[in-house]
Amino acid sequence: MRRPRTLLAVLAGLVVAVVATLAVTGGSSAAPTKSQALFEKTLRADARTTSDVKRLLSEGGGFVAPDITFEDLTGDGRSDAIVLVDSGGVGGAVALYVFSTDGESAQSDLRVVYRSQRLYRASAEVTDATLVLRTPRFAEGDDVCCPAKIVQRTYAWSAGAKTLRQRRSQELRGPTG
Repeated sequence: MRRPRTLLAVLAGLVVAVVATLAVTGGSSAAPTKSQALFEKTLRADARTTSDVKRLLSEGGGFVAPDITFEDLTGDGRSDAIVLVDSGGVGGAVALYVFSTDGESAQSDLRVVYRSQRLYRASAEVTDATLVLRTPRFAEGDDVCCPAKIVQRTYAWSAGAKTLRQRRSQELRGPTG
C-alpha cells in the first residue's frame, strides 16, 4: 500500500514543480530572438503605440510574435516587416504593425508605416504584395476556437499616403458557420 501513496506523492510534487515553473516563466523559457527584441524595443519607444500594447510588452504579459514576416509591401524593392503582438493568452494577436524604410535610404531605421492596435485573435499573411488581416466575428454561443464568421481585410500600399490602405473587406464562413 505504501507504493501507490509514494507514487502519488511524487507525481503531485512533479505537478506542483511544473505549475510553479510555468507561472514564473509565463509558460515559456525561450529567449526572444534578436528581431523580436528589436521590434519590442521600437514599439515601446514609439509615441504612437497605445498604452495598452506598451503595458502588455513591458509587464511581460505579451510579446512580439516570433513569426515575423519579411516581404516587400511598399514596392521599393526592400523587405518590410509585418509584426504581430501576441497577448500571451486566449486573446492571441492583439496588434499588428508594418515596419518599412520606404522613401528613406536603405540604411535608415525601420519605422511604423501601418498599425492596427485593437485586434483580437488576429492573423496576417502577405499575398501578392498585399497584406491580408483576419479577425474572428463571434455570434452568441460561439466557442473561442470556432467563430461563426471571419472578417478578412486586404490592404495595399498607397504611395501617396505612405501607408497601407484597405482595399477590400469580406466576411467569410468560420469553422462552425
